Amino acid sequence: MFLRLLYLLIVRLFGWFTLLARGDTSKEVEILVRHEAAVLRRQVSRPRPDWADRVLLAALARLLRLHRET
Repeated sequence: MFLRLLYLLIVRLFGWFTLLARGDTSKEVEILVRHEAAVLRRQVSRPRPDWADRVLLAALARLLRLHRET
């Protein structure tokens, strides 16, 4: 139990450090991707994105990847 709590705290701490190191655009893109995925999850038990959803997620993922490389 203690090791699991310690692990979760360390993971959360490193997550915060990575957020501090990233730029604002990268953070906003990640928020948009998470929001889109959450909306799709609420619509049905298993998300079945249509072509427009897939295009949007692919574009945001590409923008996020390009932003992380710089």
